[in-house]
Amino acid sequence: MTGRFITFEGGEGAGKSTQARLLAQALQARGLELVVTREPGGTPGAEAIRALLLDTKGTDWNLPAEALLFAAARADHVAQLIRPAIDRGVWVICDRFIDSSRAYQGGEEALPDATIMALHSAGSAGFMPDLTLLIELSPAEAARRLTLRDGDASDRIGGRDSAFHSKVARRFGEIADAEPQRIARIDGEGDPATVHSRILAVVTARLGLSA
Repeated sequence: MTGRFITFEGGEGAGKSTQARLLAQALQARGLELVVTREPGGTPGAEAIRALLLDTKGTDWNLPAEALLFAAARADHVAQLIRPAIDRGVWVICDRFIDSSRAYQGGEEALPDATIMALHSAGSAGFMPDLTLLIELSPAEAARRLTLRDGDASDRIGGRDSAFHSKVARRFGEIADAEPQRIARIDGEGDPATVHSRILAVVTARLGLSA
């Protein structure tokens, strides 16, 4: 039996990591074998690239270099962890994937979506999730959560200004509007248990699980 691939997307402070963990627990309780991973990262090589990308004291990568690094990390992640797990029948839940590259490095006078998808095609053979859960928050709530989580210690990308993060949110929305069959938009307002209930209902309905 082939596994399934679920990704979580959204801006900073959306609660993706928490919701990925809660979903994994819920699916494991139904007897499914799970791997929870993240991007960039998930393998030793990809984690090394993550450190380069997020280091606030490191290189200030321009957009093409940043996109190439993300694509390289993803290529290793897909080849070494994600595809082998799915081929074994394991369900994989990933905190961020290709749509984050499309939203963060693409859109609004940044890199064209076609360029980012071409890198994904070359590096990861265009491999896409079965289901993407886009957690959406108001800017005010996202800022509040980030302050609670990070204080003044944001990473190189998370620490960019509010205009950048507003652009990212708009771009995520555009991608979701264009691909509703794959991407489910989740209201991220409320406590983690409430958001988890919304997510579990979507996963159950879209991937044919018993309630």
